[in-house]
Amino acid sequence: MWRLSLSAGYRGFGCRIVGPKGLWGSRVVHTCSAPAIPAGRITALQAVDLWKNHFTERGVMEPDHSSLYIMAYLLGAKTIESLEQEKLSEFLSPEKTEQMWKLCSRRLSRMPVQYVIEEWDFRDLTLKMRPPVFIPRPETEELVELMLNDLEMKPGTGIGADSQHTCLEVGCGSGAISLSLLKSLPQVRFVIVTNRFLATIFFCRLGLQDRLQIHCLDVMKDAETVLSLCRHVSTLVSNPPYLFSEDMTTLEPEIFLFEDHAALDGGKDGLKVIKQILTLAPQILSNHGRVYLEVDPRHPPLIQRWVEVNVEEMRYVETRHDITGRSVLKSLSVFMSSTMASFNQFVII
Repeated sequence: MWRLSLSAGYRGFGCRIVGPKGLWGSRVVHTCSAPAIPAGRITALQAVDLWKNHFTERGVMEPDHSSLYIMAYLLGAKTIESLEQEKLSEFLSPEKTEQMWKLCSRRLSRMPVQYVIEEWDFRDLTLKMRPPVFIPRPETEELVELMLNDLEMKPGTGIGADSQHTCLEVGCGSGAISLSLLKSLPQVRFVIVTNRFLATIFFCRLGLQDRLQIHCLDVMKDAETVLSLCRHVSTLVSNPPYLFSEDMTTLEPEIFLFEDHAALDGGKDGLKVIKQILTLAPQILSNHGRVYLEVDPRHPPLIQRWVEVNVEEMRYVETRHDITGRSVLKSLSVFMSSTMASFNQFVII
């Protein structure tokens, strides 16, 4: 499986940002001159070292990982460590050398490695990647693991269960969350509400389309339609735009130039879409329903105060952090409606 490395600000190639979402900006990509292709033959390791040094000189983030992953991809492997040393010491063919230079030149323009090699792994799935499809992050893998653990404990969701469990995802991107849950839980059905669905082909390839409904709607503009189509859902999940608008200026070029701006900017307080989701959630969820959200580390107290004032059916309970201790991974909130005997859980990731 392709794995992202750990960086000081964010886990991923070119992803040292305030929040784990990226922006796809309108700036022109500034290309840098690549080193000339060697006149003589060059080994795989020599090519890796040459490009690592060139990336370092040009200020490209994670220069060693960038060159290693690109070379592993060219040699048909997931990681350079999985290749035999003998293969790495062999001379590259002229074709492979040209391919290496072509792909590394893209990385030199600050294109993320995931887009350079056009694929990336998310749990046990290999997803096709191209701009502006949002690149799935390891923190979201933790979200899926959390949901799997919770859903497998609920009646009607485990393998061999007789009844079906319906999940709703607001927003989708690469489809990583829905794909993983559908693939792991045969009795789960998914409804997706998104204004830019980019992953249909992945669902079809895996034969999951029969358990999936896709509604191309904007949750902000089409709230009434969303409510009419999405009722009695037991689980709602979203990795919404949640970066504070002022933080958009802190993004690295890898994020700003290539990923979708709409996938990140959550407004002045980062809560524009989150507030809408939480407002609609009580009307969408069935009894004992849950909401799972991936949010900024600054959000839990803001969400808690806002929910107490604006959504009387929800009560904040708990916050958990991801394995880096940086992003909020889980916060659980339980509500008991004053007008109906419902018991719903509100989970912030």
